[in-house]
Amino acid sequence: MAADTHVVILAAGQGTRMKSRLPKVLHRVSGRPMVEHVLKTADAISPATETLIVGHGADMIRERLGRRQGLQFVLQDPQLGTAHALQQAETVLAGQTGTLVLLSGDVPLLTASTLRKLVETHRNTAAAATVVTAIVDRPYGYGRIVRSKGRIARIVEERDASANVRQIREINGGIYAFDLASLWEALRGIASQNAQGEYYLTDLIAIYRRRKLPVETLIVENAQEIRGVNSRTELAEVSRIVRQTKNEELMAAGVTLVDPATTYIDTDVEIGADTVIHPGVVIEGHTKIGSACEIQGSVRICDSEIADRVTVHNFCLIIGARVAEDASIGPFAHLRPETVVGEGAKIGNFVELKKTTMGPGSKANHLAYLGDATIGAKVNVGAGTITCNYDGVNKNATIIEDGAFIGSDTQLIAPVRIGKGAYVGAGSSITEDVPAGALGIARGRQSNVEGWVERKKAAPTKT
Repeated sequence: MAADTHVVILAAGQGTRMKSRLPKVLHRVSGRPMVEHVLKTADAISPATETLIVGHGADMIRERLGRRQGLQFVLQDPQLGTAHALQQAETVLAGQTGTLVLLSGDVPLLTASTLRKLVETHRNTAAAATVVTAIVDRPYGYGRIVRSKGRIARIVEERDASANVRQIREINGGIYAFDLASLWEALRGIASQNAQGEYYLTDLIAIYRRRKLPVETLIVENAQEIRGVNSRTELAEVSRIVRQTKNEELMAAGVTLVDPATTYIDTDVEIGADTVIHPGVVIEGHTKIGSACEIQGSVRICDSEIADRVTVHNFCLIIGARVAEDASIGPFAHLRPETVVGEGAKIGNFVELKKTTMGPGSKANHLAYLGDATIGAKVNVGAGTITCNYDGVNKNATIIEDGAFIGSDTQLIAPVRIGKGAYVGAGSSITEDVPAGALGIARGRQSNVEGWVERKKAAPTKT
């Protein structure tokens, strides 16, 4: 940890253009709330403290991020602008020395390298403040960097800018480094004489210059890094950029994406080399996929572990499951949370597993529901099999031991155990344990009525 570096993240705004009851910074970008992208970037400079300024939806933000070690929350109420927001951090940072790095919770594309370079530039120039800027073709909506003799003189917000100032293409990125020694007293000198009636942090630059305190800038080459999210449209555009970056990283590491444009892979997903991902695939959360797998089209995988050489056929849904090496899943299979599929096992079309362990080499090739079950090795589960695990009050377990054979259209009414190597006849409703090596049959005896069809046809028709 850098003992003299402190990070403050502004996350108090309502984000009215999002038209949402969810705080803007909790809207997801590539599987993570956008503020979590910012926090992860902040880790690159190993700050001594991290402070999140919250306001709108503060309780929801605390609930989401409260487990992050060392993160402290400061409430801004009412929200009177960015300078007012930063002032609230004095309550927890008073007496600290060194550098304060100010970030925005709605700017998720900032890279770790840029953040490190900001701190390095700020310290090497002994600046009182350093501002991240960018030069763009369409500066509308951003504060403009006004320079005098090549040096930054002030920042003018769009709504307060004259026609000439609006022609300036260098924009404020809303990301700063400040020397704590001069920060708090300077903040108290900011007034609210602007179109919004708020206390703008950008006014701090002019105050520093009047006091002859050194102010520096860091111009980023990729302006996308400082792109903020203020609407659903911008959220979608930023998400696309993050997905594209992730896809490029995976392909560079040896993963084949047949159609990157229709492949949605979250930031935290890990995929091994020589795995092939087909179009229309969505891989979310903290999923890990091994090497030499094939994930066919229109598959969704979330928070799951897929080992090497697994094939997931078309139209499968896998959530919170683990699949071992050389297994085959689908098509049209559904693996629900706490499902474990063993090595070389086969889960076929229209098979649903919930909180079930399927042993190595076992198979359920079609049309089955297996819930709350422990299934051993080399078990055959016939079509139409159901583990009746819910009695209306409790979930009950079914145990099928190694080598058992479950005939088609069987109902296993839990709690029940099928012993090692046992057989269950097709069409059975099993309510009692079947011993190892036994045949279990539970169905009515068949009766054939000879000549019934002819008599039925010969009988007079009622009118």
